[in-house]
Amino acid sequence: MTELKPINPDHLHANVPGIDQSDRRVPTNLRQSGPTSVELLISTRVRKSPFWHLSIEAGAWRATVYNRMYHPRGYVRPEEGGAMAEYDALVNRVTLWNVAVERQIRVKGPDAEAFVNFVITRDATKIAPMRGKYCILCNAAGGIVNDPVLLRLAEDEFWFSISDSDLMLWLQGINVAEAWDVEIAEIDVAPLQVQGPLSEDLMADLVGDEVRELPYYGMMEARIGGVSVVISQTGFSGEKGYEVYVRDATLNAEAVWYAIRGTGARYGLRVIAPAHHRRIAAGILSWGQDMDSETSPFEVNLAYQVPRKKTAEYVGKAALEAQRDRIDACDYPFRQKLVGLRLGGHPITDYAPDFWLVQDSAGDRVGYVTSPWWSPELETNIALAYVPWSLSEVGTRLQVELPSSYALVAGQPVPAEVCEIPFRPSVNRSARERARESGRDWSD
Repeated sequence: MTELKPINPDHLHANVPGIDQSDRRVPTNLRQSGPTSVELLISTRVRKSPFWHLSIEAGAWRATVYNRMYHPRGYVRPEEGGAMAEYDALVNRVTLWNVAVERQIRVKGPDAEAFVNFVITRDATKIAPMRGKYCILCNAAGGIVNDPVLLRLAEDEFWFSISDSDLMLWLQGINVAEAWDVEIAEIDVAPLQVQGPLSEDLMADLVGDEVRELPYYGMMEARIGGVSVVISQTGFSGEKGYEVYVRDATLNAEAVWYAIRGTGARYGLRVIAPAHHRRIAAGILSWGQDMDSETSPFEVNLAYQVPRKKTAEYVGKAALEAQRDRIDACDYPFRQKLVGLRLGGHPITDYAPDFWLVQDSAGDRVGYVTSPWWSPELETNIALAYVPWSLSEVGTRLQVELPSSYALVAGQPVPAEVCEIPFRPSVNRSARERARESGRDWSD
């Protein structure tokens, strides 16, 4: 690792914090710039999804860029309730999300299973056709390069429904010598998510009662609006929900979108942005926000993604096993660990523009918040945050520096406490939750 040289304090801007990130080659940007009044430029350099114009028609008023594609991140205006009104629709009724940014990378061919087993940390041989798994892919140093939902369509065909990094080029690079007989390419398939407690009834109305029998991460072929789709019982919300993968989406986007919205009207369906407030409560991570290619799964509660029993070789295996051996010996190889926080302050009801800083009980800056929001059910602010391993035990008291709009007293940090993740149960419990209930080691 390149040694970080000391910085001349005379050259520091006032908002540069002194948090130890010396184990990273590129430290996370912790400058506290606050909200910035800039306009998102819409141009041909960034791709529009097949659903982009439909989202605008549905009222999308702001967007970000995800996987080099424009991504709607707000439909309800702040004066009409904003993101928390969208949250209400998710947890009480049913919602439709444009998530075409989860670009579909297909690995197909005689060696598909062997190749996929080499690039993911979990055991691909245990994924049956028409089933899926949440998985991670790591680089040689054990850093997480992507955390997709992996769908197995057939014995010789897998789809990576990717998070925000260009996985296709990485996979093609792994196979540049053509050691595996596979084709690796993006395909014209774009997903939508139907999420919320009424999602099962809506989906059954659309495709029949067979959908009610789908297990978590189960898949089925169906038709919506006369269009061939793949449906999985998955989602980014912690609520009951489904993903609808539209085939030939360039041609078929409107047919599926309007069919779902038309049938959904009788269930009170609302088009919303991906509900980060609910995924935080569920402990679901966001790549690029809570982790990146310099983050180990052991730093972010994803140890179960590195099974001790997988004997086959895979990218990053040696580094990850060495990291686990050090952790088992209480010799932590990382400066920080991701934890859950309950924190004070006024309700945080929108996306944070900065990684807000965490202090220890003495007032020293020691970490940073990655994903904060208000939980109506818990009646408190909740967050995911990086803190030193020595301060990661449940019950540890900390403080968070909030901007003046959320702080109780401007310039004064609010109290925080490390707590269990998830903050509230999901409809489909995570591997960590199931292991905790059974009393077994969920990292195995």
